Amino acid sequence: MLLRARQFQFTFPRPALVMGVVNVTPDSFSDGGKFFETSAAVEHGLKMAEDGAEILDIGGESTRPRATPVPQAEELRRVIPVIERLAARVKIPISIDTMKPAVARAALAAGASIVNDIAANRTDDAMWRAVAESGGGYVLMHMQGTPQTMQDKPAYADVVSEVGEFFSEKIRRLGDCGIAEEQVILDVGIGFGKTLEHNLLLLGALRSFKKVARPLLLGVSRKSFMGKLLGAEMAARLPAALACAALAVESGVQIIRTHDVAETVQAVRMTEAILAHKGNAD
Repeated sequence: MLLRARQFQFTFPRPALVMGVVNVTPDSFSDGGKFFETSAAVEHGLKMAEDGAEILDIGGESTRPRATPVPQAEELRRVIPVIERLAARVKIPISIDTMKPAVARAALAAGASIVNDIAANRTDDAMWRAVAESGGGYVLMHMQGTPQTMQDKPAYADVVSEVGEFFSEKIRRLGDCGIAEEQVILDVGIGFGKTLEHNLLLLGALRSFKKVARPLLLGVSRKSFMGKLLGAEMAARLPAALACAALAVESGVQIIRTHDVAETVQAVRMTEAILAHKGNAD
């Protein structure tokens, strides 16, 4: 299975990719604006690459539940300098985490190679046309509603099958817009329009999405469902996130999105080493 994102190509099976998150926001739930300034964000991205990240995901708008939308001009001001500086210094793909087609276009022009679109449930095709024209990778994420509404009583008859149907339908739409399947990454959208039960069902069924034959990305980094289940504050959720990462790798997930790169790389590589020797003692 091939993943193509502009000048970058990854052929699977191969070791799972770790995607490091760089939030250029003052209101991130995970780091509280610690990397809001351009220089701090760039240094953080460089450190993540040094720690083993093979993709850097840059975001200038918080997508936590009920987050306040950021004007397009402000989002551009936040992310473009960071992407330009990182693109000049790292040899790994840079992803732009945005819902806005204009921001995606500017980021791709600045050196990004992937668009991470939490609003892939969109009906207009401007974002998809931008990706098609660039040849970039595209993260197709499932979300019910918007960040402002997604946790207002999310409901499904069968969350696993409905997310699978969403992927199949959207891949067809992407193809109509000129995006090849080789450019597409799938993300079940843990925490985006899902209850605790929905999230657990999706995590338990990750292997079932392999039939779509596209790389799977999982982002669970310290998310609130862990707090609901375990009573842990955000800062204390790393062990739970690493457990999810290990489970995901065992289930065939190819990309792990995280704020904790060094720890996640260790967990992923340990899991892969065990899986590589599975059955040798039988």
